[in-house]
Amino acid sequence: MSSVNKIVLAYSGGLDTSIILKWLQDTYRCDVVTFTADIGQGGEIEPARVKAEQFGAVEIFVEDLKDEFARDFVYPMFRANALYEGEYLLGTSIARPLIAKRLIEIAVHTHADAIAHGATGKGNDQVRFELGAYALNPDINIIAPWREWDLNSREKLVAYADAHRIPVDKNPAGRSQYSTDANLLHISYEGGQLEDPWIEPSDDMWRWTVALDKAPDESEHIELDFQQGDVIAINGEALSPAAVVLRLNELGSRHGIGRADIVENRYVGMKSRGCYETPGGTILLKAHRAMESLTLDREVAHLKDELMPRYASLIYNGYWWSPERQMLQQMIDASQATVTGRVRLKLCKGNVVVVGRQSENDSLFDERAATFEDDAGAYDQTDAAGFIKLNALRMRIASRLRR
Repeated sequence: MSSVNKIVLAYSGGLDTSIILKWLQDTYRCDVVTFTADIGQGGEIEPARVKAEQFGAVEIFVEDLKDEFARDFVYPMFRANALYEGEYLLGTSIARPLIAKRLIEIAVHTHADAIAHGATGKGNDQVRFELGAYALNPDINIIAPWREWDLNSREKLVAYADAHRIPVDKNPAGRSQYSTDANLLHISYEGGQLEDPWIEPSDDMWRWTVALDKAPDESEHIELDFQQGDVIAINGEALSPAAVVLRLNELGSRHGIGRADIVENRYVGMKSRGCYETPGGTILLKAHRAMESLTLDREVAHLKDELMPRYASLIYNGYWWSPERQMLQQMIDASQATVTGRVRLKLCKGNVVVVGRQSENDSLFDERAATFEDDAGAYDQTDAAGFIKLNALRMRIASRLRR
């Protein structure tokens, strides 16, 4: 690292990354470029630019990446129906490869020879950022201050900030006890009282979704139009991928949809407890599976379900840019060629209920074959006898032997 001349820092403008900006300048004696990504986390992004200027960044990049995030990362992931360990919709995980990509691109643009991030040495994000960066530039230098410095407590961080005149909110009143991460797809909560997995989260922790007892008693029907696996319209209104996620977030939050309280297995080896709000994603997953149920071949659908946990783990563990994820994505995307049509949903008190699905050209549902009434010769029920006997053959042979 002695040869580092310029560093691109993933910069939020918060306490940690503001301290990191100064620490990098002092420790590596080099120029620091800041990159702030707007991926729908809410709040003001521009103050990060002001802080970066104040603390001496030589170049400042503040970018609106919401459309790219939804189109090129969220939507491909939902084509796979990805769930990590059966519950987590991967809201934080899926944002990291985009940030890693832009860090590398900005490093090339600014002739920087290193990138830096504010992820801790205990979490998954350090792995996600760095695996992605190395996959895109195998020769990049990566600096992770939390693995190098001795500022391992809030008291030390505040003391460092005071020494370098970095503004810090020292009044704990009104400050969240949780570590949070938000983007277009979700918001997460860790730390604080959540470190005891027996303690129920306080009601005032949740920021997006209403509590079930405060959600409307009246259900709300919505219709989603799909084209090749992606939602292109809500209630007949054509929307971009980012606008779809935002609209579904509004609908889901109003009805208390999308809360999750999970103990998950981190890639670095420990179990951690996290709470998540993913209202739009919860609706999107339910609707997409309903659309696939009508338009996907049985064996294709089952194969996707078998591969999904591996695909989800690749995203969770930081392997978005790996050849195996890209290979799986090609297969998944090919499966979506016929996933086109409309799904009708009912939203009520935390529930997403599928109440209708149709596809004009791609439905594999044959009413003549499925009906309990006269099928007009579409299905010969006597064929089932031979089918059953052939499939029972191995079990009949084994049964005779046991006798």
